[in-house]
Amino acid sequence: MSGGMDNSTSPERAKLKSQAVELLKKMIATPSVSRDEEAVAVVVETHMRGQGLDPRRFLKNVWLRSKYFDPKKPTLLLNSHIDTVKPNSGYTLNPHDPVVRDGKLYGLGSNDAGGCVVGLLSAFMHFCERSDLKYNLIYASTAEEEISGLNGVEALLPHLREKLGVTPDCAMVGEPTGMQMAVAEKGLMVLDCIATGRSGHAARDEGDNAIYKAVRDIEWFKDYRYAEVSPLLGPNKMTVTMIESGTQHNVVPRECKFVVDVRVNELYDFEKVVTAIKGHVQSEIRPRGYRLKSTSIALDHPLVKAGTALGRAHYGSPTTSDKALMPFPALKMGPGESGRSHTADEYILIKEIEDGIDLYISLLEKVLT
Repeated sequence: MSGGMDNSTSPERAKLKSQAVELLKKMIATPSVSRDEEAVAVVVETHMRGQGLDPRRFLKNVWLRSKYFDPKKPTLLLNSHIDTVKPNSGYTLNPHDPVVRDGKLYGLGSNDAGGCVVGLLSAFMHFCERSDLKYNLIYASTAEEEISGLNGVEALLPHLREKLGVTPDCAMVGEPTGMQMAVAEKGLMVLDCIATGRSGHAARDEGDNAIYKAVRDIEWFKDYRYAEVSPLLGPNKMTVTMIESGTQHNVVPRECKFVVDVRVNELYDFEKVVTAIKGHVQSEIRPRGYRLKSTSIALDHPLVKAGTALGRAHYGSPTTSDKALMPFPALKMGPGESGRSHTADEYILIKEIEDGIDLYISLLEKVLT
């Protein structure tokens, strides 16, 4: 594999780019909603074997290590996710038909995060046979990112430690960032909330309507502002995203359930936020967990310094990724745009994939050699 100078127009690089686009088309054509990634994992693994690589599977995660792996060296993980959300009702195109129009590759998962999956794999292939690298490389395409599941990268990391005797020292996490550097991201906590009243007949002045109680709490979630604002990540944000109540039209509901998506900056811990919420609302508050904490990587880390040298800007991301599950520094960066994620008729530009591969390779060249 080549290295050292810019070879972005070389035959080897052109082949990597062409293979990346073809793999992404196969991925799009294969439904891979979270917890149902088996078929797309097979697609990725089969592609790797076709390129002469030796991938391994753990659950629905596919991983590779560089050829001259030395446990005495630090290890860099290249990671992105193969699962998608469900296609929404606004699609006008077949979400699993990888059609190209005007330089755009359409399809569910094309932008989030298929372009990153194939881009990081291309970068791994560019470096994986070199013996002069400062870091070991591990590439992993993982499952359940969209649902923050337990069987994705969080399960894979102890498996890698068992098999290779190492924990990664740092990571590049592929998410659509326009190939800018997300050096920090907000934590995510999901709250299940239950407002409780008393049933009665809707035609009479009976009962205690749980919906009305929930509405008062929902208004608080909408309007409340936390005092401490992060210079990089901004304020905390709380959004009510689901609501459920009632059994039939003429019964005053005893119970109203709703879900709140809470995004927390680095200035607050989840326990502090939950305590504040419980002091203001009547509903019962049940956090689903505290796993997805706010994370950051130092601006003087080699990955960030390399990106800065290539003219990449850094910023704080409002979205949460598998970076939150990594107990080591991780930089989030990838082709595509975050604003296209989870939208109808999702797409990524072919040029974004190709330029992303070049940038990944140029950045890693500075870190690895």
